[in-house]
Amino acid sequence: MMLTIDDRGAAEDLARGAVRARLAACGQVGGPITSVYWWEGDVEDAQEWTVVFKTTAERSEALVEHLKAAHSYEVPEILIAPITGGNGAYIDWVAEETRSR
Repeated sequence: MMLTIDDRGAAEDLARGAVRARLAACGQVGGPITSVYWWEGDVEDAQEWTVVFKTTAERSEALVEHLKAAHSYEVPEILIAPITGGNGAYIDWVAEETRSR
């Protein structure tokens, strides 16, 4: 899962909150990036940071709701990409760390 936000501290807070809530095993903050996009009829540009969250399909909707509630944007970019393979031990670790306690 990935999102963008306009402040590095806020990006780190979102990552930390999701990990503490066990909705993500890890949140990686990257940036800054420049986003160019349409907003309310105009082309805008903004410096943003990305957060990539490591979670499971079972926890993804709860993570989306958590992020929407904590995000400062009116319409936050929150995208889910399925994982189709990888290091099995890492995938198992993500599943273990996102289990409800």
